Amino acid sequence: MALVKYGGGIIQMSGSIAGSVHARNHYGNYVRARTKPINPQSALQTEVRSAFGFIADRWAQTLTANQRTAWNLYGASVAMKNHLGETTYMTGYNHYFRANTLIKRVYPSTLMVDDGPVIFELPAIDPTLAVTASEATQQLTITYDNTMDWANEDPAWIWFFQGQPQNAQRNYFNGPWRKIGQVVGIIGGGTVTPHVADAVYAISEGQKQVIYARITRKDGRCSEVFRAECSIDA
Repeated sequence: MALVKYGGGIIQMSGSIAGSVHARNHYGNYVRARTKPINPQSALQTEVRSAFGFIADRWAQTLTANQRTAWNLYGASVAMKNHLGETTYMTGYNHYFRANTLIKRVYPSTLMVDDGPVIFELPAIDPTLAVTASEATQQLTITYDNTMDWANEDPAWIWFFQGQPQNAQRNYFNGPWRKIGQVVGIIGGGTVTPHVADAVYAISEGQKQVIYARITRKDGRCSEVFRAECSIDA
C-alpha cells in the first residue's frame, strides 16, 4: 500500500483504475494493488445473490410506474455522502435495494416495501449505540436507544453487524462484516435493550471489536451506518 499526496488538477480519488485501487482512511489517501475477489459460492453468497435477483426482478416486473416514480423522487430529494465525503443523490432503484435486501434475506415471506417514502429525509441514527463482548460466552451485548421512533413502529428494524475482530492497536477498520441480529419495532414500545447476539467471528480477550448498525423504518427509509467498538473481555 502506498500513501499518495495529490497536487494540482486532482484533489481526491476513490475507486479502481487499471490495477490500482484509490481510497482514503483516517491517515489520508492511499493506493493499493487491485485484487480479484474469490468466488467460493458459500451459502451466504448464494443467499445475498438470491435476494438481489428477487428485488431487481420485483422492481422491473412488479412495481407500478407510479411506485418507481415515487422511489425516484425520494432518491432525488435525499442527500447522501459518497466515498469522497461529497453530497450526492442515489437513484430510487438504489434506495429500493437499501430498503428491501435485508428484509428479504431475514424474512423471505414478508412483503417488500414497494411504495416509495413520502418523507424526504433519512432516519436518525442512534448516538447511544454501545457494545461489550466476552470471550467466555462468545457473545456481543449491544445497547441501543429503545425510545427512538423506529422502536414504536411495526414493522421497523435496527440491524446489527459484527466486524472481524482486530488487534487492539488497529485504528481503522472497514470490513469484513457479518450480520448478527436485528430487533423489530413494537407499536406501543417494548423493544428490549440490550440485545445479546452470538458472535459470528470468534472473539478473544484483548482484541478490538467493531460493530455497525442501520435502522430501517416502516416506510422503507434506511439510515446511514453508525458504529460502536469495544475491547473484548475475558
